[in-house]
Formats: sequence, structure tokens, C-alpha cells
Amino acid sequence: MGMRLVLTINGATHDVDPPPSASLLSVLRDDLGLTGTRFGCGSGQCGSCYVIADGRAVASCLMPARRAAERDITTIEGLARGDVLHPVQEAFIAEDAMQCGYCTSGMIISAAALLARDAAPDEAAIRDALAGNLCRCGVYGRAIRAVQRAAGTRGVAGGSPPAMRTRDVAGGSPPAMNKAAKTRGVAGGSPPAMEKGSPPAMEK
Repeated sequence: MGMRLVLTINGATHDVDPPPSASLLSVLRDDLGLTGTRFGCGSGQCGSCYVIADGRAVASCLMPARRAAERDITTIEGLARGDVLHPVQEAFIAEDAMQCGYCTSGMIISAAALLARDAAPDEAAIRDALAGNLCRCGVYGRAIRAVQRAAGTRGVAGGSPPAMRTRDVAGGSPPAMNKAAKTRGVAGGSPPAMEKGSPPAMEK
């Protein structure tokens, strides 16, 4: 038997009736068709399923749908304004910061949450924000450059960076997560095998 929930996703409300054990990830993909949020490890270790919940980048595979009803959720589909991409999305394209693309939406979510909180993060802050996003293809160096480009700090020595265009999304580093979660029939096939733990060292 399902439960009636009203979720606020990307500024719009949605009435859903998922099973009591449903995760936010399964509702996004299976009920709302928002498949930009990817299923990865299912245990909050890879970052593929990150969304912004009340300003924080979180693993949607670990968040029960009933808890999401209390939050304002932004997915990768909600970062752009119509046909105008979010600065982080534009920067990832400009820096070619993707390869297979499976982890890209989660990385962009983490970066957008960071920049909404800190418009001019240093490289250490960027690395910290992306530390929860595993990339088997190893695009970490390009991803860091993309975040710097979006912030306007790439190649800038001192001084304030130019103002950036952002959606009304605040955030920071994702909270610690260690609770396993189940997901319902997730479309899109199985992701590449991923090792748990910290991602490889990032290239500068």
C-alpha cells in the first residue's frame, strides 16, 4: 500500500503515491521521469544520485521519499532556466569535463551547491566538494577547472571574481551517509562497477 506525498521538485509540486520504503531516487526516476539523477551504488558512496535538498547536496538513494516531502528539492533538470544553462553546466561543456557522462549530473549538483554557498572557492574547497563524486573515467582535473571557470576564478590571482549567475540554491558538502537504501526498478541499465572509498587523486 502506498502513501500520498506532495513533493516540491525544481519549484513545482508533485502528488505521488510511492511504497512506504521508497527512496527519493526511485520516485524521481520511476514516478516523475526525472532520469538525470542516476542510480549508482545504492549506498550513498558514489555521488551519481546527488540532488540538492534545502541547499545541501545529498544522496537521493538514501533519502526516504517521505523525508523529501519536507524539503525543497532541486535535481539536475532544475538547474537551468529554460534554455539558459546554469553556469556550472556551461563550464562543464566548455572544459569537456565528462567522458562517459554517468557521474556528470552528480558532479554538477555538488558544484552548484558549493558555488551557491561560496562564489569564489579555492581549489581545496572544490576538491572537498567533489570528493563524494566518483568518476571511473577520471575527469577530476577537468571538473575542477570547470568549477573554477563557473566561479570566474580560473587564472585569477587575488581580487574578487566576477559575479556569477546562479539559481536560488544554497549548499555545501553532503552530510555523512552510511545507511544502505533500496531502490525500485531503476531504468537506464547498470552503471560501471565502482569501488567504494575516496576517489583517485585529482590532476591539477
